Amino acid sequence: MTSSIRRAAAFAAIATLSLAASVLVAGVAALFAAVGAVALVIDDGPLFDLFARPSDRSEGRLRGLAAFSFATAGLAMLVMLVDLPTSVFAAAVCLLAYGNLTEQLVRIRSNATITATAGFTVGGFFAAAVAQVFVRSVQGSPVEPVIPEIVFLAASGALLAGLLRSVLFERDDPLVMFSVALLLWLFTDLTMTVTELDIVLAIAITVGFGYVSWALDTASVTGMLTGILLALLTIVLGGYPWFAVLISFFALGGLSTKFRYEQKRENGVAEANEGARGGGNVLGNAAVALVAVLAFAASDRLPVSEAVFLFAFAGSIAAAMSDTLSSEIGGVFDNPRLITTWQPVEPGTDGGVTWQGEVAGASGATIVALIAVALFGSIGPLGGAVIALAGIGGMTVDSLLGATVEGEGVGNQSVNFLATLSGALLGAGLALLVGLAA
Repeated sequence: MTSSIRRAAAFAAIATLSLAASVLVAGVAALFAAVGAVALVIDDGPLFDLFARPSDRSEGRLRGLAAFSFATAGLAMLVMLVDLPTSVFAAAVCLLAYGNLTEQLVRIRSNATITATAGFTVGGFFAAAVAQVFVRSVQGSPVEPVIPEIVFLAASGALLAGLLRSVLFERDDPLVMFSVALLLWLFTDLTMTVTELDIVLAIAITVGFGYVSWALDTASVTGMLTGILLALLTIVLGGYPWFAVLISFFALGGLSTKFRYEQKRENGVAEANEGARGGGNVLGNAAVALVAVLAFAASDRLPVSEAVFLFAFAGSIAAAMSDTLSSEIGGVFDNPRLITTWQPVEPGTDGGVTWQGEVAGASGATIVALIAVALFGSIGPLGGAVIALAGIGGMTVDSLLGATVEGEGVGNQSVNFLATLSGALLGAGLALLVGLAA
């Protein structure tokens, strides 16, 4: 057994103590605080050798164990002070520790990023699910009626943790644990009507699409995890029609990235990493849509019609699709012009547009609108026109921002976010204006 596996197993054993919170939260908080305090004074011996990470050895202190223990004690305090669900607390702690243990075991056979990430995510998922079941059983709460919710929370938490760990350092594990706990806490307060079959299908479909995107090199590992998480939340909190709208962007947008890639590379407009989009790029294009889905799930507590969030969602995706197709297809044509002055510019210039790209962008927005009209009976032809206009408007905003502010402290991902936000606001605003979201 390697030192990495022994260390991961030791952390998992410590994390298992969090399950005692189902009986006495204050005791668990005190226990982990004590473990953290002791860890700071141990600088040698068997315990140090067992728990020390490479950075701990160089510093002569078990800072990793101390940070993990104090973070766990802090989460336990949230259970006592602000009613963080005990099941969520235990799930977040066990997910991180057992996910890491599984990852280290998987690395014995393969050190590939995709394999290690899959090992962490799968191990974390099962640990989070078991922790929730254990806590609920000890506390006498029903388990069987909420199995779909338990599975959804475990899957969401594992995907978020896997995503964060793929872009952060090992020393940031306490931040990962806190982020997972807060996200799951949010989800427990949302209205969900999902069956066992629904959640199994949702996970299978989203993981399948995510793997295909990675296998086709249209997404990196972080991009794949981000896309799977967004898709899962969209299916569970919105529904399959929402997912169809979202996946249309991922599919067509990803394929358009590969369109004449070598020519776009020569023109200086090709996506990096052979066109594989990372997590930041995926979030830049879909973060607004995710917020719209979350708001839709919480619409029974908001003074706004749920239709507003539907049009905001569709408008943001239409903007993302329109902008992506405009850039990826328009980028293979010469003689672009700056949108603000209409003067010829070099290919790859921010804010440069071609008429072919504009047509492609408008077509992308129209595709999203047609899918929405076909799948949502409440939208209708007028609603489809609203969504298409919102998408074209978002694409135009992206070009204007590219010509004016991009590159001066404002990156491409920020511009994408603002463009999709514009599409969402236009979609919701126009729908209210014409009486479709009253």
